[in-house]
Amino acid sequence: MKVFVAGATGRVATVLLQSLVAQGHEVIAGARSPEKIKVSDYITPVKLDLHDTVTHLAQTVKDVAAIYFVAGSRSQDLLQTDAFGAVKMMQVAEMNHIQRFIMLSSAFSLTPEKWDNPALAGLLDYNIAKFFADNYLVNQTQLDYTILQATALVAGEGTHHIALNDASGSKNTIQNVGETLASLLNHDNTIKQVIQMSDGPVAIDTALAAI
Repeated sequence: MKVFVAGATGRVATVLLQSLVAQGHEVIAGARSPEKIKVSDYITPVKLDLHDTVTHLAQTVKDVAAIYFVAGSRSQDLLQTDAFGAVKMMQVAEMNHIQRFIMLSSAFSLTPEKWDNPALAGLLDYNIAKFFADNYLVNQTQLDYTILQATALVAGEGTHHIALNDASGSKNTIQNVGETLASLLNHDNTIKQVIQMSDGPVAIDTALAAI
């Protein structure tokens, strides 16, 4: 399958690209600095600036079966990247008839009543941006979406085992998140689902199959 990854130079994206290629997919890797992406037989870097118009973006993001949105501004450009940049990519998907859309998001992005938790205090502006982007995806598009809400990201070797939704904990290795994102393509039962994840005891594919 040919897929497009928006935000392909991030930490999670690096694992995602490797995992998608390992599964036999061809990846168009979109980033503001595509020269940072290693070219291979299965990875084609392209310039992607989320400040561009939808019409311009649609000329770059086409002829693929799925879009991943894993771009993030690290709180430097929340409105134009994390919020409206995501919305523009959804609009591109609909314009170019790309039905599958997988979004990396934040734990509790759609439940603002949880944001008064002290553990989330530093993420308030980020969660607000993700709230509007995720709401648009669920309620304003007809895309076959999956929203993966990751709890706090940590470095370290992944275990390839996760916990989902009510069983999820507070931390994710970056590797586990990237691998889980890649595996979502193999599980149509995750379409139209908002899934919270953390590291846990269940193998990734087994956990996703049980959604």
